Formats: sequence, C-alpha cells, structure tokens
Amino acid sequence: MALLGADILLYPTAIGTEPILGVDSMPHWQRAMQGHAAANILPVAAANRGGEERVLPCPENGGQTSALTFYGSSFLTDETGGIVSQANRTDEDILYARYSFANIRKERINWGLFRDRRPECYRALVKG
Repeated sequence: MALLGADILLYPTAIGTEPILGVDSMPHWQRAMQGHAAANILPVAAANRGGEERVLPCPENGGQTSALTFYGSSFLTDETGGIVSQANRTDEDILYARYSFANIRKERINWGLFRDRRPECYRALVKG
C-alpha cells in the first residue's frame, strides 16, 4: 500500500474466539497487523469488534449452537509496528496518536525497503 502512496493502513476487523480450535488468536492477529506496519513502514489503525454473538440452531447450521466472543483490543501502531495505543477487550474506546507523515515518508525512503525490492523475483506470482 505504501508503494501506492498510503500514509496509514486502516484495518476494520471482526476477530474473535475460535470455537473449533479453542485458542486465543488475538496475539496472532495483533502480530500480523504489526507486521504490516513494519513491512510497509507506516502506521496501522486496527479496529476490532467487541462483545459476543450467539448462533442459534437452524437448518442452515445443522441445528448447532455456538457463540463467538470478539476480542476488542483495537490498537494503533507506529511505522515500525510498535503499539502506541490500545483498547482493552471489553470496553468501547477511542484511540489517539499523533503522526508526522512527512517524517515517516522520509524514514521509509531511508530504510531502503522499497529501493531494494526485487519485483522480477515475484512477477510470476502476480500474473494470475
């Protein structure tokens, strides 16, 4: 996205419990978003739903009941992926951070991540 001129990545999500796996995937979701910030050298704003949603039995789900608890935990990162502000899992919140997009653009250029990329190595992947 940074190659196309983005200054910040916005990720609206609805990530919650994994009823079949029985694992807390929130840390994995968070690290993936932090990786997007670091790989693109730009901040990420990850908004996630909170609360619980119950699935009632019906013919479409084979009569099963289940519930999904959303993680909340929305957060903002800096351009390196470091978390600068984070909500908790249960409360609605408004997060704030101050960014200098001009300084971040300079930092992105100085890192050389895009200068040193080798698109010829992955061209076959994007041809479809």
